[in-house]
Amino acid sequence: MHESARAALRDALDAHSLPVLELASGAGHDAGVMASAAVRAGMLFVRAQNGGVSHSPDEVSADDDVTVAVDVLADALARLSS
Repeated sequence: MHESARAALRDALDAHSLPVLELASGAGHDAGVMASAAVRAGMLFVRAQNGGVSHSPDEVSADDDVTVAVDVLADALARLSS
C-alpha cells in the first residue's frame, strides 16, 4: 500500500480518536491491482460481527462501524486531495 494513502488513513483515524492497527492482508484485493498500475492505493478495514467472514453475502458489520468508516474515509480523501 502506498505510504501517502496509509499516512492519510492513519491521520484520519487519529483525528477521530480511533486506534491505528496496521494489518497485512494475504488476500488478493483490487488495491493490489491498482497499485500495480501506479495508483496510490490504501485499504481501510471495517470489523465484521460474525467471526471475520468477508467478501460474502454472510458478511455483517454494525451500522455504527460503517458510519465511522465512511467518516474516516472522507477525512482521508480530503487529506489526500489537499
